[in-house]
Amino acid sequence: MPVRKVSRLPIHTGPAGWAEILGPVPARSTVRGDIGCDIAIVGAGFAGLSAARRLRQIAPDAKVVIVDAGHVAEGGAGRNSGFMIDLPHELTSADYAGAAEARDKVLTRLNRHAIDFAEQAVGDYQIPGGYFQRAGKINGAASDVGMRANASYAEHLATLGEPHELLDAQAMRAVTGTRYYMGGLFTPGTAMLQPAGYVRGLAEGLERDGVAVFEASPVQRFESIGNGWRLYMEHGTVNASKVILANNGHLESFGFKSGQLMHIMLNACMTEEIGDDGLQRLGGQACWGITPSDPMGTTVRRISTAQGGNRIVIRQGGYYRPNMQTSEADLARMKARMREKFAARFPMLTGLRFEYAWSGHLCLTKNAVSVMRQLEPGLFSACVQNGLGAARGALTGIGAAELACGQTSSITEFFLADAEPVRLPPHPVDTIGANLYLRWKEWQARLE
Repeated sequence: MPVRKVSRLPIHTGPAGWAEILGPVPARSTVRGDIGCDIAIVGAGFAGLSAARRLRQIAPDAKVVIVDAGHVAEGGAGRNSGFMIDLPHELTSADYAGAAEARDKVLTRLNRHAIDFAEQAVGDYQIPGGYFQRAGKINGAASDVGMRANASYAEHLATLGEPHELLDAQAMRAVTGTRYYMGGLFTPGTAMLQPAGYVRGLAEGLERDGVAVFEASPVQRFESIGNGWRLYMEHGTVNASKVILANNGHLESFGFKSGQLMHIMLNACMTEEIGDDGLQRLGGQACWGITPSDPMGTTVRRISTAQGGNRIVIRQGGYYRPNMQTSEADLARMKARMREKFAARFPMLTGLRFEYAWSGHLCLTKNAVSVMRQLEPGLFSACVQNGLGAARGALTGIGAAELACGQTSSITEFFLADAEPVRLPPHPVDTIGANLYLRWKEWQARLE
């Protein structure tokens, strides 16, 4: 079979603030020369690292190699908002509810398996406790529309038998310190991550377990060979009996699911450290996380010294980019909008500057399915997380590792039962239509 080229490599705009506040770490080696292994994993994010950990559990003697185009915690995982969500969180829904009660129950159970899997890794690899906290999250509502969405989702949770608590404006102020929110919906099962700290700790623990992790080693070409696969980098090759692609939307860059994946870019800002005077003016709890009652609204987190400093992180503003890239101009425009969102929520912190701003990449499918399966003999995918990188990434990584070892489980059965991603309209119709739709939805959710 001829050598296949990778059509594009990851390009990130802005520094990954979660990694920046933890300080630098020594760079890992790049791939040089010829390296052989049993299983190679492309991507050192939630999916790839979870796949490697599951492989150590199933086949502890297997030689596992992870290659990443960039540096651990500076790609998609380090640009994640850090919500490892257990409940249905369908981003194309008006209130996050899924399409079917039975599927939502199964997915909730699997998400909790992923959270348990992560918590066990935190213990086994001695990852700092502040990087993983089962603290729950709040759906914040700032309008009557948002309040109705929360009420609708609460009804869905009651149908599922899931614990939840509706909060009034006073309770929201007690948590957040701001008068901005009319109400909220608290659910206790979400784990809140310092995403860069968690994936750094996971990578370091895997290395101590014998997994080789190479950075700054983007795969440029790949081919099927008689007994497996060969991956070509700039300065060397990796020859593996089996390969797991754990690179989310860049599955399309490797030639798979072209025209079926939606690439949405989101943007986030992180403040400088809040001083003692600012903390006193703000009030509220030291750590919390808010997802908007409308999926197109604004996500907000407050963190403390256990995560890298007393700061606020705000994320908003999605736009469609088939090339998976943003520009400095895109980020500057969205940073200005996030400044407005921040000022509306935290008028007591006027003058607090944004220290970091960055763009991140979500990969969605129109029918909300992931791609966790064998693509070709010996080539597996743990991709397309539908905006749920922490939990869904862990699940697809676990599932791909199990498939690669010839095992089945409730995870593999769930994803293998999914349909193929629905095809999208051709370019540029998809781009024009998607961005018009996103602008309309964002305007509807402007207060959220």
